[in-house]
Order: sequence, then C-alpha cells, then structure tokens
Amino acid sequence: MGGWNTDSGASLHGELIGREWVKLGHNLKVLTFTNYAFHGTQITGEDEDFVNRCFTVRGYNPPEFDPIPFLTYDYEILVIEDLGMLPKEPLREIFHRIKKKAAVVNIIHDGQLAKDPAFYQFEWDALTCFDGRYKNFLEKVYDPDKINIIPYPCHPNQRGNKEQERNKLDLPLDKKIIFGFGPASEKILNCIEPLERMAAEYPILLLITIKNKDIAKRFNNLKNKGNLLVEVREEAPDIHRLYDYLYASDLLLFNKEAPAWVVISSTVYQCLGSGCPIVARESGFVEDLDREVLKYSNDEELEDNIRAVFEKDNRYKSSLESAYSYVGNNSSLRVAERFIALFESLKNRR
Repeated sequence: MGGWNTDSGASLHGELIGREWVKLGHNLKVLTFTNYAFHGTQITGEDEDFVNRCFTVRGYNPPEFDPIPFLTYDYEILVIEDLGMLPKEPLREIFHRIKKKAAVVNIIHDGQLAKDPAFYQFEWDALTCFDGRYKNFLEKVYDPDKINIIPYPCHPNQRGNKEQERNKLDLPLDKKIIFGFGPASEKILNCIEPLERMAAEYPILLLITIKNKDIAKRFNNLKNKGNLLVEVREEAPDIHRLYDYLYASDLLLFNKEAPAWVVISSTVYQCLGSGCPIVARESGFVEDLDREVLKYSNDEELEDNIRAVFEKDNRYKSSLESAYSYVGNNSSLRVAERFIALFESLKNRR
C-alpha cells in the first residue's frame, strides 16, 4: 500500500523493490492512489496488471477508500509505504481484519516523529527505516526490537554510451552537459552565476527536463545569456529515458538544501547506478553518503567539483568507483532480498 508510478520518492522506493519481488517469483499486489488524487506531481508510467488504484491521498475531500481489495486479496504480508500520505482513518477501521490474515510492515519515510496522534493507532509487526538517523528518533516511541534498518534501494549499475545517447536525444556532441531534472532542478537556478563563470572555461550546456511550466519558463529566460547555453525539455522522463539523459550528460547537479529533519534523496539513489557523476550540495540529503557524490558547500567548491569532472581527475575517478561499489551493495535486488528475509522471519513468528 503506497505510491506507484508517480514521481515521489516513496513511489520510486516501492517500484524498485516491488518489481524485484516479482522477478524473484513472488506474487505482488499493489494498492495505490487514484490517478486523480495521488502523492507526487506526475504519473510516470503505465500500471501493471497487479496494480489497483483504490484510495485517495491524505487530505483529499471527500476522501475515497475502497476496502474490498484489502479484505479479499490473498496475502501474507501487507507493506505500508509512507504512512503520512495515506488515508489513515479508513485504514484503521479495517486494520483488525487485516491483522488476522497478514503481518503488517511500516516503511518509514518521515524524517521526524509525527505530531499527528493518528500515526500511533496501529500495532505494526515490524518497521523499517533507511539508516541509523531514523532509528535514533523512532526508538523513542516504538519497540526497538521491531525497528529494522534497510537502506534505500539504488537503481542497479547500468552503463550507456555517451555519443550514442546524445545522437538519440538530439544533443550536441561538443558540449559539456550539466543535467537537472524534476522539481529539484529549480534549485539549480541559484547556481547560475558559478555556471556562467565555468562556461567561460568550458563549452557548457545546462540541460533541464521539467514538466512545471513556471520553472521551465524561468530556465528558458536564461537562454543566450552570456556563455552559458540552456536547453529545457518539458517532460517527466520515466526511469529508462532518465538513464538515457544521464548517459548523455557529463554530470548531474543536485543543489537542493535539506530541512531541519532527517532526509534522504531518492533522486541521488535513483541515479547513482548510471555512471554519471553527481555533484551535490552538502546537506542532509547526502549526509549518509561519502565519496559516492562530489559535495560542495559554496560556489568555489561547486566550481572545483565541476572542473574535477570535466578534467576526469582522481576525485572524479574515486567518486565513480565508490558509487559503483555502493550501488552493488545496495541495489534494488539486494534490498528486496533483505525485505523478503524480514517477511520470512515475521511469518515464522505468527
């Protein structure tokens, strides 16, 4: 139960592990948001046969929740993904019926303890979180023995051919392409001055894919400003086309500042396996990563990191090697298998 085929981090998490479960031979049913009231900004793919859109996102008025699939599907484990976005009250009304047939696992996405009492009305068989930062605050209100750290899954390591992908995407072969996509790309607008300085040294093309027309317009207004070339494509690429763009690019720029609570970046984990270097602002979003990304905290460090990528120096090589190793250890398959091991242990306790 959670997001599916939308551009939210929770949806991506569910898709990465859920599709691996299917490949492993498990029978999966997905209960997700209606296509007119979902968590995220865009529907990003076509639903598989096992997907049932049967409830509305939290706060939709009037709320809609079809209990029949929850009550009639034959399942041993119910996985609840990102409870904060789900209609908790309708779920509570049938929760006792669900518990009679299945163990229930809550995948925590919230970066701090919720002040909404409705969060605490469910008796979970297990909870999972992404790293120790999450576990530290969860232990204050939940049984520590029920809390399991299972890292956010990475898209598997896959490499592409830069020249071929640029030809396919109609992108120039003679430019250094800095890429940004989705809502987070708006933050790149705060990097224009250092990018313009770098464009005096290198033939840079800033490539943005974004569906939001207001953000697209702001980037389009930068076209032909100084040496920096800007191209905007109004689309929300699915994972396959996203990786085409990553293969074609010299680096992915992630300039998003983090809030005060614990966070991770689904964007970074989604893209680490592409072989495209990630230059990221130092923040809570990449706090749990080390050399896998090239971090900066000011414009000078940003320019140094971009230069390191363009010149393919030792820091660039170390970052790619670290990212490859990290993805291998935390691929969607590895993470999916860790969930299955947890599910098996819960079945044995019932």
